[in-house]
Amino acid sequence: MQTKICKVVAQTEVMYVQSRKAETGQMAKCNIRLRELGGDYGDEYQCTLLGGIAEFRFEAGQIVLAALRFSTHESNGVFYQDIVANDIVILS
Repeated sequence: MQTKICKVVAQTEVMYVQSRKAETGQMAKCNIRLRELGGDYGDEYQCTLLGGIAEFRFEAGQIVLAALRFSTHESNGVFYQDIVANDIVILS
């Protein structure tokens, strides 16, 4: 896991997906786009938010500290990069 200081670019609306881990059988999920500080050309991350953190609304322009978990998965011979934001703290 890595921690990154980033600016929030955008966040999608929350959707609910099937989950065996959730008591209700559904879990909140959305995506958030983060850009590392350092101008308009910093690295960007399209991250998944799951559970309670997905229901929290972040505003574009907020500076946050994000704990990001990077992984890959394979589907039909193609590999994909997954980034999950396990926690996000608003700095300003």
